[in-house]
Amino acid sequence: MFDAAPYLKDVVLVGGGHAHVQVLRAFSMRAEPGLRLTIVAREAHTPYSGMLPGYIAGQYEWDEIHIDLLKLSTAANCRFISEEITGLDPAEREIYFLERPPLRYDVLSINTGGVPGVQTPGIEHTIPVKPIGRFIPQWQRLIERAKTYKNFRLGIVGGGPGSVELSFSITERYPSLFSVDLLTATDTVLAQHSKGAQKRTVKALSKRVTLRTNSIITEVRKIGETTIARTEDGIDYEYDGILWVTGIEAPKWLKNSKLPLDPKGFMFVDSYLQSPAYESVFGAGDVVALKSNARPKSGVYAVREGPVLSHNIRAFGTGRRLKRFKPQRQALALLRLGQHRVLATRRFYLGTNRLAYVWKEWIDVRFMKKFLELPEMPETKHGYATEQLEENALDPMRCGGCGAKLGANSLDRVLTRLEIKTDPTVLTKARDDAAIVHVPSDRVVLTIDGFRAMVSDPWMFGRISAHHALNDLYAMNSEPKTALALVTVPLMSDELMEEDLFQVMAGSLSVFGETGVSLVGGHSAEGMELSLGFALSGVLNQDPWLKSGMRVGDRLVLTKPLGTGVLLAGAMQRKVPARVYAEVLDEMDRSNANAASVFNQFGTTACTDITGFGLLGHLSEMCRASKMSASLDLTTIPTLSSADVHLESGIQSSLQENNELALTDWKIPEEASSGLIKLLVDPQTSGGLLASVRSEDAAVCVMELREAGYQSAAIIGTVSDAGTPFQIHA
Repeated sequence: MFDAAPYLKDVVLVGGGHAHVQVLRAFSMRAEPGLRLTIVAREAHTPYSGMLPGYIAGQYEWDEIHIDLLKLSTAANCRFISEEITGLDPAEREIYFLERPPLRYDVLSINTGGVPGVQTPGIEHTIPVKPIGRFIPQWQRLIERAKTYKNFRLGIVGGGPGSVELSFSITERYPSLFSVDLLTATDTVLAQHSKGAQKRTVKALSKRVTLRTNSIITEVRKIGETTIARTEDGIDYEYDGILWVTGIEAPKWLKNSKLPLDPKGFMFVDSYLQSPAYESVFGAGDVVALKSNARPKSGVYAVREGPVLSHNIRAFGTGRRLKRFKPQRQALALLRLGQHRVLATRRFYLGTNRLAYVWKEWIDVRFMKKFLELPEMPETKHGYATEQLEENALDPMRCGGCGAKLGANSLDRVLTRLEIKTDPTVLTKARDDAAIVHVPSDRVVLTIDGFRAMVSDPWMFGRISAHHALNDLYAMNSEPKTALALVTVPLMSDELMEEDLFQVMAGSLSVFGETGVSLVGGHSAEGMELSLGFALSGVLNQDPWLKSGMRVGDRLVLTKPLGTGVLLAGAMQRKVPARVYAEVLDEMDRSNANAASVFNQFGTTACTDITGFGLLGHLSEMCRASKMSASLDLTTIPTLSSADVHLESGIQSSLQENNELALTDWKIPEEASSGLIKLLVDPQTSGGLLASVRSEDAAVCVMELREAGYQSAAIIGTVSDAGTPFQIHA
C-alpha cells in the first residue's frame, strides 16, 4: 500500500536563471502534490549578475555571488541534471541533449539567458562576459597571465551598463595591473539611459580608462599573444586580452524549436509568461521577449518575473488560474562606479553617491540571502510533506507480487525506445521469458549487484549502477558479456513511471554499449523508490585475479580517489557544494575497464574493487585470503576534495560506524588526521580497483593508469608477510 500522493506530472526547468532559483525556493518552502520538479542546468552554480562588478572589485567572495543549484534543488525535492540542452520539440514535449536520450515533460519553463551578442568574426579570441559562469574562471586565468606583464593592455568592447561597471571594477581593484580601453559603437556610453547619467559616467570613466567611441568592431584576430580588434573605419587596436560585453543573442537551439520567436530569435511569451502557441511552455529572463510590454534585457525583470512564474507553474500543473506579469515601465538602474559610489538612474539621472551604494548592496545581499540560508525542509514521506492532502493520489491499494509489475504496454514502449542491440552469442531477445546465451568459454564468471538511487538524475543513476556492477567482473580479470536488470520504479502516473524506466535503462545501456555487454532481459516493478540491480556474466580469457593472490613485496595500487560515501551523504544534507558533487559524479561515472587492461600488462595476480566496506575492509579481505599483511602510506592515498573535512565535521554515510570496526586491526599513528583515517573505511559507490603489483613494475603501472585517464591513480602501500602488523604511516 502506498500512503502518499504520487507524482502525476513532470515539471522541467531549463536553466538556473534568476527566475528559476525563485521557483526552486518557493517549492522548497511548499511542495505541490502531484508535481515532480526537475532542473536542467549547464552549470551547477548560478551567479547573480547584479553582484559581478562587486566580485571583480573584491567586494564579494565567489561563494557570496553564486547560488548552489544542487543545495537549492535538494531543498526543493527537485531532481538536478547537469547538462546543456541542444533542442526542444514542444509538440512531443521533449527536450534534447547531445549525448543522452530526450527528457519528456508535462510543464516546461525556460530561463537560460542568452549567448554573447554580436557574433563578430574572431570573437572566439575574446572572453565573453556572458554567460557569467564561464566568464569567471577565464577572468581568473587572465589575471594570472596579466601578472607576468609590465603593462597588460585590456580592451573592453561594449558601452552598456555591464561594460561600464566592469571598467570601474577592474581599474578599482587593479589600478596598476591593467591599461584599459573601453570601445563603444556609439558616441557615448549608456545609450539607453538619460543624458545626465551618460554625462556623469563619461566624466568618471575618463579618469580611469581610455574611452574610444564610435568604434564598431568588425573583426578580431590573434597574432601570437596579441589580440587585434579592427574597427569599421579600418583602425586596428592591439591588446593583450579583450573582454566582450555587447549584450546577448538568443540561444541557437531555439531557432528549430517550433516555438514562436521574435525577429531576434528570442522566445515570445504573453503576460502569463506562457508561450502563445504551446500552453505547457513558460519562460522568463533574457531568453524571452514579452509579446506586449516589451522590455530591455535586464536581470531586474527576471527577478520580478520569478514569483509570477512560480505561481503559474503550480497553477497550470494543477488546473488553477494563472496570474499576469505586469512589468515596470522603466526599472531603476543602480550602476556600481567603484569606491563606494553607485549611479542611480531611472527615467532621469538621480545621482551618484554613497547612499545609492549602500542601497544597492542591501538589495543584492538581501536577494542572495534567500538562497544562501535555505529554510529547514519539512518532514517528508516519498517526497511529500506528511501533512499534505492526497487529493491527487492514485489508487492507494496497489498490488504486490506479479500485480506490481509495470504494465505490458509501458514496458513494450520502453524496450522499443531503447533499441537494445545484442551480441551474436545471445540467441534470444530481451522480450523473451529467459535468455539463451552461447558461452564461448569453459569458465563463466557470475556476479550480482544493485542499490537504491543515490543521485536524482535517473540516467546518471543508470550509468553509475552499471559501472558499479561491472567492477566485480573487472576485479576478477573477466570480460563482461551479459546483463539481466531488476528495476524498481516508484509509484507515479503511468507516463512518469515509463519515463523513469526508460531513462535509467538508457543510462545503463550507454555504459554497456561502451563495454560490449548485452542486456539480455530483466524484470521491472513498482516500489517505494527508484532502485536498480544487475546480474552479470563474464568469461575468463586469462587467469583470474583472486583476493588470495598477493605476494610479499608487492605494491598496492589504487585507481580512484576515496570519499564518495561521505560526499553523497553530505549532498543529501545540503552540506556539499555543487562543484564538489560534480567531482564525485565524474569519478563514479568513470569505468574501470581501461584500468583492468593496464593491470593485465603488468602481471597482476590479486585485485578487488573498493565498494561498501571501504578501502580497509576490502584490503583486509585480500590480506586474510592471501595470508599476508600490509602497510599503507596515508600521504599517497588519493581522496576527493574536502571528503576528510566533511567526515571530521560529523557527516558520514549510514555504513560508516560499522566499517570503522575494521580500524581496530590496524596500527594507526597518533598524529594522523581523524578525517583521513575515517576516509579509509568510507563506503564507496563505483569505486576504484585495488591491485597488488610487482614492486619493480608499480611506478610504470601508475604512469600508464594516469595516461589512461585515472589521474588520481597512486601507489598507496606495500604487501608484507603475515608476521608483521597492519600499519598505516602518516
